This record gives sequence, C-alpha cells and structure tokens, in this order.
Amino acid sequence: MLFSLPMSGAVAKDTGYIFVSSENDNAVTVLDGKSHAVVKTIATGERPRDMKLNAARDKLYVIASNSERVDIIDIAKLAVERSVDVGEDPEMFDISKDGSRFYVSNEEDAKVSVIDIAGNKVLAEIEVGEEPEGVMISPDGKKLYVTSEVANMVHVIDTATNEVKANIVVGNRPRRFAATPDGSEVWVTNELGGSVTILDGVKDEIKGTVSFAPKGFRADDVTPVGITMTRDGKTAYVTLGRANHFAVVDVASRTVKDYVLVGQRAWGATLNRDESLLFVVNGLSDDVSIVDTRTNKVIKSVPVGRVPHTAVIDD
Repeated sequence: MLFSLPMSGAVAKDTGYIFVSSENDNAVTVLDGKSHAVVKTIATGERPRDMKLNAARDKLYVIASNSERVDIIDIAKLAVERSVDVGEDPEMFDISKDGSRFYVSNEEDAKVSVIDIAGNKVLAEIEVGEEPEGVMISPDGKKLYVTSEVANMVHVIDTATNEVKANIVVGNRPRRFAATPDGSEVWVTNELGGSVTILDGVKDEIKGTVSFAPKGFRADDVTPVGITMTRDGKTAYVTLGRANHFAVVDVASRTVKDYVLVGQRAWGATLNRDESLLFVVNGLSDDVSIVDTRTNKVIKSVPVGRVPHTAVIDD
C-alpha cells in the first residue's frame, strides 16, 4: 500500500504520524496514525533515543547519542535537514521556552550542555552528578531539573544563571520527570528503587513517594523509567521496565489505580493530544503498545524498529 507524503510546510503540521526512535537501527520509524503501517524509515545518526517536537510542530528533534548530535527532521519532507552538535554521549534533552536552546544531558562527562540551536554552538556547560539522564524544564521555564543516576540525586538549576540551586537526594537510580501543570509537583522515576519520588516544585524538597508492586514480579524486576502526566495533572502513567507493565497513578491521592500488561521492558510513555491513547514503547519486544486510556486496555501492539526508545505523536 502506498501513502501520500506531505510535500510542503503548509501541510506538515498535525500529520497524525507516530515517530519511534530505534537505538539499534540508527533510524526513526514513521507510522501512519490510523492504519499504523510503516510510512517511512528515516536514517539518523547512531543510537537515536530521546525525541521532541519544536513549538511549531514542523520539526522533530532526535538525539543520536553515539554520533553526539541532535538530528533535526523536517516533518514535511520526512528527512533530516541538519544536525546540531551537543557533546559527548548525549541521552535526554529539553528545549527552552523560547525554542532557542537545547539542554542536553552528557552522560560520560557528568555535565549538562546548553546549546544554541540556530548557531550550533555550546553556550554553557553545567557540572552535575555522574551519569545524568533525565532533563526537564519547569512549566514556567525558570528551572531545569536533571537526574544523576549514580548520585541518586536531582539537580535543580536556575535557567537564568545556569547555576545549580539545589541538590535533592531521591530514590535509587533516578531517571525521568513529569510535572503538574502549575509546577507545584515534580515526579521523578527511580529505576532501581521501584518508585517515584515527588518533589515540591517551589521548595525543592521531597514531599512524597509512590511505590510499585505489580503481582507476580520480584522487587528487582520493577524498574520504573518512563513517565507522562495528563495535562490536568490528575493522572500519571509510569512504565515499569522489566516488569512489563505500566502503572496508572492518581496524582492527588498518590495511589496506584491499575497495573496494565504491555510488552517486554516497557520504557517510554507518550499520550496523544486528546489523551485518549497512551503509546508505550517496549524496548525488548521491539513494539509499541497502544492503550485506550478510558479502559486501560491495550487495543493493539505495533512492531517497530529494534530496541525502540521514544515515541512522539504529531497530531
């Protein structure tokens, strides 16, 4: 079956495409949003991982860790238009509120690089704990949160000065973030702690913990990594890694409402725009589970590339 591809920026937005980065294929797989058939496979740098859309939603930014760059994909052309150098062993990133800078975790260097996107140059390097991974700009853009997997710490950085203003010890091997819409709570997954630590987004201190214990799994198999939160801040979805489930968490009460079986090593989690569907990336079964959020039932599993990392929905 042939699919017509958008040929100009005028029709590049809201294509419905599902983009999935595949670490072992050095590519991004593009799926049709309705049929879930593969539309195209876009070659990238080596080991593509984290991905984000720009504010205009006409470009897709893709970290290529082993190539030490971010590839910029033109969604209208479904091709890499240029690349931005971002330092050694980049893993995760976020974008400044004005869209001009990348904040990139450089795992081997124990630094966060601040990158001028247009100028393709390093503006600053911020020293953090060993093996930084998760990177998130606060909803108001004033803070940058960074996890250090080895130090079991979250670093809180002032984006105006690039200075570390707080170091918060959390659970064992913290990975990724989600925040409530007002920034009052920041949730961080602890991969080897089997939990999420909840931070006070104003006071920069711990205010709670949610632990996970799906039936039939030993504690060391419960490895939370991915997390996403609904726009109203009421529900969080947390992928549990080797436990092959994700958890549905009520944010206000901090209680687990459900555990849902998906693929092997559930890793990333992404909601579509109307939040009717959750896309769970399964790193060891090479597929994406598509979940109806009204029922918390998997409606389809879609094969993608080898060792998929992140999904982004252009809807």
